[in-house]
Amino acid sequence: MSKVLSDLQFDVKSNVVDKVQIQEVFNYFETLSSIPRGSGNEKEVSDYMVTFAKNLGLEVKQDQNYNIYIYKPATKGYENCPTVILQGHLDIVCEKDKETEFDFEKQGLNLFIDGDWIKAKGTTLGADNGVSIAYQMAVLADNTLEHPALECLMTTEEETGMGGVDNMHPEYLNGKILINIDTTHEGEFLVSCAGGARAYLSLPLEFEDNSSENVSYHVHIQGLVGGHSGGEIHHERANANVLMGRVLEVCNNKYNIKLSTIDGGTKDNVITRECDATISVQKSQSEAFLKTIQELEQSFKDEYSAQDPNIFILAKQVDTAGQVIKDDVLEKLISIIRLLPYGVQGMSHQLENLVETSLNVGILTIENGEFLAKTSVRSSVLTRKLELLSRVEWVAKLSGAKCDIGSDYPAWQYAPESKIRDLAVKVYNEKYETPAEIKAVHAGLECGFLSQKLEGVDMIAFGPNMLEIHSPNERVSISSMARVYDYVATLLKEMKNY
Repeated sequence: MSKVLSDLQFDVKSNVVDKVQIQEVFNYFETLSSIPRGSGNEKEVSDYMVTFAKNLGLEVKQDQNYNIYIYKPATKGYENCPTVILQGHLDIVCEKDKETEFDFEKQGLNLFIDGDWIKAKGTTLGADNGVSIAYQMAVLADNTLEHPALECLMTTEEETGMGGVDNMHPEYLNGKILINIDTTHEGEFLVSCAGGARAYLSLPLEFEDNSSENVSYHVHIQGLVGGHSGGEIHHERANANVLMGRVLEVCNNKYNIKLSTIDGGTKDNVITRECDATISVQKSQSEAFLKTIQELEQSFKDEYSAQDPNIFILAKQVDTAGQVIKDDVLEKLISIIRLLPYGVQGMSHQLENLVETSLNVGILTIENGEFLAKTSVRSSVLTRKLELLSRVEWVAKLSGAKCDIGSDYPAWQYAPESKIRDLAVKVYNEKYETPAEIKAVHAGLECGFLSQKLEGVDMIAFGPNMLEIHSPNERVSISSMARVYDYVATLLKEMKNY
């Protein structure tokens, strides 16, 4: 594969690293991009890191989940400084355009440059989190840098549930300072993240024959903006599943409807954009039913005119459904949808404009004779997360449903005092004209697990500018990637002042 990133142009004013040293970061990133490393397929890249470390004469460990631990001694004058852990994940999200033929199991990515951006042809780029791994490789290989003892932690399966960090070996690490390089906005320093869990409700259904006096309609709610239930829940956008619950409630109260199918959403952590249901009503009530649907559509448009101006509900007559859910069970189904909390449940009182606690009703569907409601719960405060999960369990209990809670991951709670945060901000503000921003995210990060597994660890998270990660439009800024590496090297040099 020809080298695309071998001679990049960037302007970094630094007294710590030069252009040649920064260029090595891009060389390592291109090498990583040639190795297939989708989540669950990290063995090859993990083995590569073992060889890489051994070739440098460095101690390295690889665990059963293919997590990598590499150790580099302190440089002269830094022997008494506390050990620093550099951390990122080896795996990437594998997404491609529909027209692109690509085998993520076997092929390396096809990189290209578009102005100041590095992209991949038709696929995700893997800058999330290849940038962090490339930074770590460059630091490990460069013996001119000044730094304390380093422990590089490269984890696996971050993108599919954080299985690597969840099963890491904390006893392999001695550092109490951790720098996570897995964010997407240069100059933003993350100091907290939400924990979360998935709460799945299942209600056994009973069906009966539909009446010959009924007519059936396919009701389709669409046109919603949707979005990520962590990063965008605070926009208070409409959720198609929640709206469908209101449609069912109103129409059942007026027309004693019959329901055959319901299907909304594909992921529990995404604000649902569309929801479908097959609803039957008496033929004599069909005109009034359609009018009610129109009235509900207008109500939703009015309520969400700013956030979701393009909401519409399409009701189309279809072949009369043969089987419908029994009335008493339908009442329970509607109760579940209507009683489940949705959206922001609390804001942080420590960090301005940060959502503390939320719930997303991501999926409604019928499978194997059961109605399923799948939710994603998040909170940066453990007790608030548990309280919200308890409310979901009560909804299930009162509705005759079963509630299964899983995929639990811990929060990284905001630390009122943090020496690494203070030093990181000080170094950044002295180096750049734009001041650093302290932020938190209402989403899960590996830092949540790390804060739990590495007792007393002092953490900060940052990274270069990236756009549209997890999509084929993913890209990373060349100039930002260069600057942030210079910043990493500078911060390590300044660890004498920790």
